Parts: sequence; structure tokens; C-alpha cells
Amino acid sequence: MDNNYTFERFEKELDEGYQMFYTYVRNRYLLFKTAENCYTQKLISEYDKNPQPRQIVVTHKRIEEMFPFMEDIEYRIGI
Repeated sequence: MDNNYTFERFEKELDEGYQMFYTYVRNRYLLFKTAENCYTQKLISEYDKNPQPRQIVVTHKRIEEMFPFMEDIEYRIGI
């Protein structure tokens, strides 16, 4: 990830409707905003030794806590 990429930019892109793909703890996720302070996180890939829920709703605070550990962040508009 670019060292200049900040949480504020990440947050702004989510607010503008971008869908963010990222790797977190060896799993690949899709994240998008669904409502104020409400985001949907979908599991794209999984490892049998590290099972995770396929889809969960997370808050802005949780996104902010995870951001420093996200890797390979990519974004796109629409699916």
C-alpha cells in the first residue's frame, strides 16, 4: 500500500460509493457502505484453518481499527 494512502482517503472513497477490496489476516474481503456508520464486509477467499463469516456488518470504528492492517487495497465502482 502507498504510504500516502490515509484512512481519510479510504473513508471518502467508501462514502463516494466505491467498493473496496483488501486482504486482512490472509483473507480477501469486499467492503462497501450500506448506511450511515454501517458497512458490509463480504469474504471473497477463505482458508480452512482460519474460518471467517461470509458476510458481516461492521461499524466505522471497526473499519478504522482494521485499516492499518489492511493490505493490497483495491477499489472499483459497482459490481
